Amino acid sequence: MAYGIGEVALRTGLSVHALRYYEREGLFTGPIVRDGGGRRVYSDDDIEWVELCARLRESGMPLEAIRTYADLVREGPGNEPDRLALLRAHQERIEAQMEALSVGLSMISYKVRVYEKRLAEGTASQLWTGRAGSDD
Repeated sequence: MAYGIGEVALRTGLSVHALRYYEREGLFTGPIVRDGGGRRVYSDDDIEWVELCARLRESGMPLEAIRTYADLVREGPGNEPDRLALLRAHQERIEAQMEALSVGLSMISYKVRVYEKRLAEGTASQLWTGRAGSDD
């Protein structure tokens, strides 16, 4: 199938501007085909690729790393260990971020419970008194 840029934007949730930006930044694995009128024409493979790039970007992968990954894919077979190393490094960064977020979430959840309890008891005015041992 062939899709125009507007349809790809709708299917992927990316803006037309973002799709053009991805193309300018060299994030696609090949050139974007153009029709007789010069309009971009995307394939199913292009859509699948741009969705992957968008997920990598949403997960915090820098554009330079996505570009490197696209370059490796564009080069073809033989560099799979390099691709794996790039993905593993990003996976490790995400796992570290998730651990830090989990610790933060636990602390915040505890504080929410404290505030809910104190508000229900009518003792919220005593929160954050600056005294050691307080639960605020």
